[in-house]
Amino acid sequence: MQFILVGFNQDTDFRTFAFQGIAADRTRSDFTVRADLVLSRKYGIRVQELPLLCRRLLERDDRGEEKRTLTFTEEDMRLHANTETARVAANPKKKWASSHASALSGQGSRVGPEAPGS
Repeated sequence: MQFILVGFNQDTDFRTFAFQGIAADRTRSDFTVRADLVLSRKYGIRVQELPLLCRRLLERDDRGEEKRTLTFTEEDMRLHANTETARVAANPKKKWASSHASALSGQGSRVGPEAPGS
């Protein structure tokens, strides 16, 4: 089944994401996933990441059409945070300053007598 995000509702510290599930026979079913925003901040999960994480929860849920309302639990968030921490530790990114500096090389400021309009 494929899941498409169709919107969300905000209720104080919770965001409920609405998805439409599309089965192989093209029938559609409505699903929702609720996420606690306080817990997401606790585990370093940005609000922008939540729709994708909630969709992944739906995709791996083995109950299929039986349960159409799920919760992205604290355990799910902890698992995601631990996985991300391990991924970052295994693949450290280059420092921003060095990659930014190489991208801007040759783009120095043009101040002084050789600047146009001086």
